[in-house]
Amino acid sequence: MSNSEENLNMSIAETYVKINIDDNLLFKDSSYRVGSDADDILAKIAEVAKSEPSLEVMVEGHTDSRTMKKDSYIIDNWDLSARRSAAIVRRLQDKFGVSPDQLIVAGRSSYDPVAPNDTKENMAKNRRTQIVIMPNLDKFFALLGEEE
Repeated sequence: MSNSEENLNMSIAETYVKINIDDNLLFKDSSYRVGSDADDILAKIAEVAKSEPSLEVMVEGHTDSRTMKKDSYIIDNWDLSARRSAAIVRRLQDKFGVSPDQLIVAGRSSYDPVAPNDTKENMAKNRRTQIVIMPNLDKFFALLGEEE
């Protein structure tokens, strides 16, 4: 298993696909600058999104519960999670050509953990980006209507 596959987890529900990407694949600690290690998975996500205009891609940033050191760029975990999400959306749009009307930015801060924030390992699990690929139901139903 390659390094990027170890940092990915995908689940498929009836109406959406959720991809969890560990933040160490995407960002350096406390940064919202996207590293090039993310490009392989982002290119695949972009390919799927561009193949079906009725899909929407919501990029959800998550942090651990550590208090951020305030600086002139990042105010708190809300800010960091939203900036990370926006950075991924910009990469999908600018580098991979996904239409901006298919993209959604969401920041969850530390309020949707997958593990208790009680160890370094658990905190690392909570620092993640979730990419949720879902149909835009209005567009989807419109496409179904056109086919009849």
